[in-house]
Amino acid sequence: MAKDKPTSQADKRRKDREEIQMRIEKFAHELIKEIDRNDNPHIDIPVRGSSNVAFDEKEKKIVLGSKVAKRFLFNVSHARRFMQTMLVASYVKKDLLDNNLTATLRDLYYAKKRTIAGTKEETIDEQKESDLAIVDFEVALDTFRERLHLRAEPKGRMAGTMTIRDFVKEKASVIKLDQLGSGGLAIPSIVEQIEFVDYDLEYVLVAEKNAIFDRLNEDEYWKRNKCLLMTTAGQAARGTRRLLQRLSTELKLPIYCLTDADPYGWYIYSTMKYGSMALAHESERLGSREMKFLGMSISDIEHYNLRNVTIRAKDVDIKRAQEMRNYDWFKAKPWQKEIDKFLDKKIKAEIQALSSKNLQYISSTYLPEKIKNQDFLP
Repeated sequence: MAKDKPTSQADKRRKDREEIQMRIEKFAHELIKEIDRNDNPHIDIPVRGSSNVAFDEKEKKIVLGSKVAKRFLFNVSHARRFMQTMLVASYVKKDLLDNNLTATLRDLYYAKKRTIAGTKEETIDEQKESDLAIVDFEVALDTFRERLHLRAEPKGRMAGTMTIRDFVKEKASVIKLDQLGSGGLAIPSIVEQIEFVDYDLEYVLVAEKNAIFDRLNEDEYWKRNKCLLMTTAGQAARGTRRLLQRLSTELKLPIYCLTDADPYGWYIYSTMKYGSMALAHESERLGSREMKFLGMSISDIEHYNLRNVTIRAKDVDIKRAQEMRNYDWFKAKPWQKEIDKFLDKKIKAEIQALSSKNLQYISSTYLPEKIKNQDFLP
């Protein structure tokens, strides 16, 4: 039975690729029909921005609204972005999907950057332009970047008692996460090709910082506590967020998040749980709404007597906290209480402040105690 799995996975990916190819062809045919009718060709692109973003309280996720903008070819202010979106569509269809290849966002930028014949105009000046065109194309096609075979640089790592099967084209590699040493496994940008083969896990612990991952990995925290240990290395990349959601929904594993006690760490947690305003169109597949916030909190500073190793909050931290206090997804009373404490005391703390107790305090005392007492924030 195990021998058949690579084939079935390959078939699934092939069908998915064919579906996206068909969507692109339909997208192109609609434009051709408009040209044949002598209409001004246009693309319908859902509006991305705070004016078209809402929080779905029932589903616990940030969602994109129904506002749609029309981008026309024969419009001076639209023509350049229209062209760039068509360049993205062509590259995705002809270069990537038709050849079953993937490429980085930087690859696409260079592949489609050129001087327009007879002019001094560049098709794409900076990668920011091609990145925006990619997002325009994915929302217009009602899909996501990874299905277009576009990937970012890997970000984040993981370790634990788990075996996965990772597919590259038609070939599968079996990877044992508990045999990868101090570095762990880099989390790829595209994680749909990962299959969970076997695991002995009770929960997932995702840390904001590489340094915390390294500390807990060296302490073999994941082995002693049967958890999958992950790091986002700052703001979580899409691949990490998608993998977390798959672990939550497919394997039903609880997910606990560990960040610094400051507004930026708390916001990193919220993007993994609810999604983000910038990627509201992706919340359905990137949000892990069952995730719990383990720490650190301002209350932890008090409870664990860390006042002497705190950092004075800057004006930018205070401004960020004030903004977050008004976000619907931070309206829960426990979070309002924590944000108010931060605004009152104007202090913050890094996770590494726990090292002031002793180097292994986080793995020997803090985490086991917090999890045992279910001392979480929603």
